Amino acid sequence: MTTTLPSDQPVLSARRRWTVLAVCCLSMFLVGLDTTIVNVGLPAIGEGLGIGTHGLAWTVDAYTLVLAGLLISSGALADRFGRRRIFRLGLALFGAASLAAALAGSVGALVAARALQGVGASMLSPVALAIVVNAMPDARERAKAIGVWASVFGLSMAVGPVTGGALIDAFGWRSVFWINVPVIAVALVLTAVFVPESRAQRVRRLDLPGQALLVVVIGVVVGVLIEGPRIGWTSPPALVAYGTAVAATAAFLRVEARRREPLIEPALFRRPAFAGAVLGAVAVFVALNVTLLLNTFYLQHTRGFTPLAAGATTLPLALAATVCAPIAGRLVARVGPRPPLLLAGGFLAAGGLCLVGLDEHTATPWLLLAYLCVGTGIGFANAPLTNTAVSGLPPGRAGVAGAITSTARQFGAAVGVALAGVLVAGVAPTGLAQASRPGWVLVAACGVILCLVARASRPTQDVLPPAQPDQGPAERTAARSR
Repeated sequence: MTTTLPSDQPVLSARRRWTVLAVCCLSMFLVGLDTTIVNVGLPAIGEGLGIGTHGLAWTVDAYTLVLAGLLISSGALADRFGRRRIFRLGLALFGAASLAAALAGSVGALVAARALQGVGASMLSPVALAIVVNAMPDARERAKAIGVWASVFGLSMAVGPVTGGALIDAFGWRSVFWINVPVIAVALVLTAVFVPESRAQRVRRLDLPGQALLVVVIGVVVGVLIEGPRIGWTSPPALVAYGTAVAATAAFLRVEARRREPLIEPALFRRPAFAGAVLGAVAVFVALNVTLLLNTFYLQHTRGFTPLAAGATTLPLALAATVCAPIAGRLVARVGPRPPLLLAGGFLAAGGLCLVGLDEHTATPWLLLAYLCVGTGIGFANAPLTNTAVSGLPPGRAGVAGAITSTARQFGAAVGVALAGVLVAGVAPTGLAQASRPGWVLVAACGVILCLVARASRPTQDVLPPAQPDQGPAERTAARSR
């Protein structure tokens, strides 16, 4: 059932629009930061709580799994009940969960707190993008704003290891969670003062069966990747997991195809541009998280770097992502998504290929060059992928559009962490370099995927159509006839 709501979206001044963008970027910075900041602290967390590699992988993926599983429904809730309202609820949950993680005394408590962080973060990521899209009615201004948004999100993912390393060296691993609390408090105040309430004029009924099945699919796929080395890839529990994943995926596709208002419309993936954007988002975040996790274990265990030194080694990645993301946004506004996507794929592939021969004595400048290439690829990728995905859906459903892209990102992050964990689980420090080589091949392959996605993207300049409410069947028919 589709419900029509009155429009309550005010026309904002230019200064207010960019202030709203800044507030959303602050919150999104935390979401991205907490996806990667824990990576550099994994050895310290493992030592402090007495857990091994697979437990450490759950510490990272408990956050990304819940985040990926709930993003789409959170976007739909925001469209229905108010984006600012859901955004503030997400901030409060995220802050409370950060406090619980900082106080955790066991791996179970830490994983549970990280999962709760994921619940809060799911109310921030798609809603922030929806708020930004609806605050920017002009297509060119909106493309630039999304470029800034993607830049901040990419930067937060990239600087996580640097920030985490500095905090851990100075204050211990719990500080990576304490730091969120005051930032959340500031974000709550700024949201109340500057962000206007908005909602979609036409909203859809929640798809609870689809939501439940999506959580099962994501959880089982990533869970079996994490636990595979421990339980055995051909053990009875693993075989049951494979069967569950296949059955849940088939049930999800069947349910979504039959519902009038599905969580994810299967027909959307028949559009090459939209399907390519989703695939590209998965590939980018697989590559980023494989890079960060393999970098953490290699530098700290094999090379003996401190957490701060290991994090600082990724500075070229962070700087490149920061510089290239706004450039990519401007390129998208001028010439469309294809050129920045080709650049992203080329640099990402080059970064992975630089490290396929990694050993215990690889020169640090060579490592820095590889991380620079990976960061450049990440920076050029996010803006065109986000713009392409948003333009692939009715603009009035910006919350759901952003949620699908963010779900793909977080699923990619979870898969990347799981795959990297599989490669290094139980490997001695002297063997980490050789064990990680398939991971760098995977990073290069993700770059190739982006180049293929670029071919499916629209080369037109008008990437983002003007914001408007969702169209009903009659309006869509009339639009097609025009």
